[in-house]
Amino acid sequence: MEHLIPSFSIFLLIFMRLSAFFVTMPLFSYRTIPAMHRIGFAVILAWLMYYSIDAHSFVIDGKYILLIIKEAMVGLFIGFIAYLIVSAVQIAGGFIDFQMGFAIANVLDPMTGTQSPLVGQYLYSFAILLLLGINGHHLILDGIFYSYQFIPIDRMIPYGDPNLAEFVIRTFGKMFVIAFQMSIPVVAALFLVDVALGIVARTVPQLNIFVVGFPIKIGITFIILVVVMGVIFGVCQHLFQYMFYSMRDLMKLIGGSS
Repeated sequence: MEHLIPSFSIFLLIFMRLSAFFVTMPLFSYRTIPAMHRIGFAVILAWLMYYSIDAHSFVIDGKYILLIIKEAMVGLFIGFIAYLIVSAVQIAGGFIDFQMGFAIANVLDPMTGTQSPLVGQYLYSFAILLLLGINGHHLILDGIFYSYQFIPIDRMIPYGDPNLAEFVIRTFGKMFVIAFQMSIPVVAALFLVDVALGIVARTVPQLNIFVVGFPIKIGITFIILVVVMGVIFGVCQHLFQYMFYSMRDLMKLIGGSS
């Protein structure tokens, strides 16, 4: 029993980081995955990682409670940064929906339980399939495994680090830049369509431009999406690469390493 208590103290810290990571991480945090399955998966991974982490036993005291809170915050923060970057796909779809007129018809995303744009949900589904196709979920698990090299299990994290706040703001801005890059082909083409429809409305006043323009913009959007789908997938690959780099940089900032 005396040997099990120190072992359980280390296992609980590992489990807290993994379970918190699965709460916010893309793909593993979706509502379509039952909570019991996620908890069981976190328990199995924590049990496997326990034998690869070199840490001394902990005494159950006030400092240990703070370490539990720290582990939960680290897991939530790393998963949140990854989710923030992947959300650029849905934001790009929102830009396209707003331009083509689909912004009034949002759908309920069964994976996250929130309202999402139609084109955004369409692109997001393909992005998740691409992430699975390139074994990105394995890299995500590798990231949380190697996080203990940057953020040791027995070290408290620094609070109020200005570099950490700057990193989050810069990542937030980068998300919108990537979303704009993904949506600019469709948005630019629809802008030209709006200009053409405006010219037609001025030259042919008898034509109801609102009735004619809506199906034209929808058709042109679908055609452009088919043409540039390969480019969008290429941007998604760079998006996933940036997500992994951001997770690593965040771990370095939290761990205090250069």
